[in-house]
Amino acid sequence: MSTTEEPLQGNTFQQLQQQQLRKGIATPYPVPSSRMVFDGKRMRKAIQRRTVDYNTPTIHWLKNRMWHLDKRRYFSLQPDSKFIINLPSPVELSSNPVSSITTKFVHTSTNKIRCPVNVVRWTPDGRRLITGSSSGEFTLWNGLTFNFETILQAHDTAVRSMIWSHNDNWMVTADHSGTIKYWQSNMNNLKAFQGHKEAVRDLSFSPSDTKFASCSDDGSIKVWSFADAQEERVLTGHGWDVKCLDWHPFKGLLASGSKDNLVKLWDPKTGKSLTTLHGHKNTILGLKWNKNGNWLITASRDQVLRIYDIRTMKEFQNFRGHKKEVTAVQWHPIHEDLVVSGGSDGSIMFWRVGVDHYLSDMEAAHDSNIWSLDWHPIGHILVSGSNDHTTRFWTRNRPGDTMHDRFNVSRKEAEELGLKAEGDEGEGEGQYHYHNKNIKILLLSNAITIKIIYKLKKKKMLIYIYMKNKIFILNRR
Repeated sequence: MSTTEEPLQGNTFQQLQQQQLRKGIATPYPVPSSRMVFDGKRMRKAIQRRTVDYNTPTIHWLKNRMWHLDKRRYFSLQPDSKFIINLPSPVELSSNPVSSITTKFVHTSTNKIRCPVNVVRWTPDGRRLITGSSSGEFTLWNGLTFNFETILQAHDTAVRSMIWSHNDNWMVTADHSGTIKYWQSNMNNLKAFQGHKEAVRDLSFSPSDTKFASCSDDGSIKVWSFADAQEERVLTGHGWDVKCLDWHPFKGLLASGSKDNLVKLWDPKTGKSLTTLHGHKNTILGLKWNKNGNWLITASRDQVLRIYDIRTMKEFQNFRGHKKEVTAVQWHPIHEDLVVSGGSDGSIMFWRVGVDHYLSDMEAAHDSNIWSLDWHPIGHILVSGSNDHTTRFWTRNRPGDTMHDRFNVSRKEAEELGLKAEGDEGEGEGQYHYHNKNIKILLLSNAITIKIIYKLKKKKMLIYIYMKNKIFILNRR
């Protein structure tokens, strides 16, 4: 009788179990996930994804808002993990903008073809995120579990700008070759035309959605009729590349920033320049109107953010804190006095109008330039797209969070101590470790001030150094 094993006829879980049972082995064969097949398809390994669900806080707000007669009747949230289920949405905390600062890392999404992420935009309903890359591709990510959904070759060159209409029905995109395209909400491309001879840097819809404007490296700003894609006005006045553009939320007023260090306000009907704002000493890389219509914030390569009030046509506040040029800026959709900015060194900072110092910062949010920032329509999640080929999601701290991720340690401190990030980047659980076996570093959120305690135990000296957001434990012999 032959002792050779019976050849395996298939690789399904049931066939492997039957073969083991015929050999008299009671324990089922441990089938690797890569060989599991169901209904003719190979099964993927089941993983638990982080989920940030905005439905529960929204329903709680709809239920509780009848009691919110004034600020004194708002519910207070206790700092304990048991109260996570009662975490309110930003709209419920309209009187407390600091509660909407998103410094907790959730997930990193990397393009299938590794290339810089130039623009990120949430869909109007907040269910998905669309990213445009330097390869001309659109990538759709789930807005709850942040997993990859689909990819689409949208442009032949790098996607430079993406904007949704106010009625949420249309999306207009532009690329590095000057091509402008119309998209429906189901990602169906209806029209494409050549808008500029050089790269289109920004797009913006008018309040009525009947027109939109585009700016380009050719130094011009064009106003287009959306219905027939016809050019109506050409605004010329900048002496160099026009890098950013934004239409006033409810007036016929355009603001533009250029490489000539100037911010100009335009009348789109006549095509004339109304005024010029001088203040920055380098290229204007981003500008946004506040939803109140009175404040215009500008970001520049001179590392300064400036806020102008159009009622007086004067600058009334500036923010200084970035160590390199500021490349992206975005107002919060709910709190009109909260703004976030991103720098070329990969840092993200949160600011509040009326407060000179930043509210919070993440020095090592990305490894390279941050090209785009966008808030979720509800305001509880911030997404950032960077030149390091990644898209990262940031959310608010929940009650009881320990904040033990690598993004809450400053880059300077990490370099001084020779620290490096370890762990799964996609899950964000990596911690910093020193290259010496005698030193262990634990990251905690509730550490208090600086305090050194010496303890002798088994002829070893343990030195505890308590600092903000971390504890260093030095184990010396």
